[in-house]
Amino acid sequence: MFLDSILGWFSVDMGIDLGTCNTLVCVRGEGIVLNEPSVVAVRKGTNRVINNGTAVGWAAKDMLGKTPGSISAVRPLKDGVISDFEITEAMLSYFIKKVNGRSRVFGPRVVIAIPSGITAVEKRAVLDSAERAGARKVYLVEEPMAAGIGAGLPISEPTASMIVDIGGGTTEVAIMSLADIASCESVRVAGDDFDESIISHMKKTYGLTIGEQTAERIKIEIGSAAPVGESMNMEVRGRDMVTGLPRKTVVTSDEIREALNEPVSQIVEAVIRTLEHAEPELSADLVDNGIMLAGGGALLRGMDVVISNATGLDTRIAEDPLTCVARGTSIYLESLEDWKATLESDLEEV
Repeated sequence: MFLDSILGWFSVDMGIDLGTCNTLVCVRGEGIVLNEPSVVAVRKGTNRVINNGTAVGWAAKDMLGKTPGSISAVRPLKDGVISDFEITEAMLSYFIKKVNGRSRVFGPRVVIAIPSGITAVEKRAVLDSAERAGARKVYLVEEPMAAGIGAGLPISEPTASMIVDIGGGTTEVAIMSLADIASCESVRVAGDDFDESIISHMKKTYGLTIGEQTAERIKIEIGSAAPVGESMNMEVRGRDMVTGLPRKTVVTSDEIREALNEPVSQIVEAVIRTLEHAEPELSADLVDNGIMLAGGGALLRGMDVVISNATGLDTRIAEDPLTCVARGTSIYLESLEDWKATLESDLEEV
């Protein structure tokens, strides 16, 4: 422990929300210091990151769907888990160096948030990637726990706290009590599926092919889960499936809501299933405590209304839902000694 505290002078402890869409890094005592897309641009056929290893994050996201044949912009995480080990390692290494500073001699201690439903092999991949990317010691915390702490829920008290964390690749639904998860469900339906539903709707209805970035923009600007506010229109540009030529059309918020109906329903079903598995005393607590929404998907208009109508429980959106998980890892860092027993780590203590 004494050695660990000395090493702490030469490195920074950081918490990482390793997301399918965005990776957020926070540093003990400083809050969130990095928030970039989980995208890496590599040379085709190799896993070498272009621009001397710096085409990561925002620099690479701008290239999504626009790269020439020799370069590919890759998202190395799919459904909340690592789908490309080497590229994830390169991405983590870039982010860790950016935050830790190249001049520091020792690597940082890192707390990484992971989906609750992942397998032992997938956990091992996260541990190995972070270790090889330069971390001195790696701890894993389940995403719903981190989100609950970041949202300010009293998860260590003997009362039920329920969180629905709708990320890019997974939706984590959990009921927590006494600093542990009592009932949870992790479904691989989330923000990316909203985008895919919009892409599919544009193809079927308008014969127009659009890219991921355009679909995401439609979701953010006019997407909704319930009819809240006034109806909106948006001009969308893409490629005509028949002529192959560029074309534009106008879509309405009502038809986008209809397109999003299926993934939204799957998330609502996961919430209901989790509630069905809860102990009666915890269910009783939730009548008063309600449900907290976190993650980027919580920002979809009317998401809270849909869940509230389906469950009959008061549903609130966390303050700054996008950063809840990262803020939770930061709070873990601040009291690492107290929480250590609840964190997963199988690397030797330094």
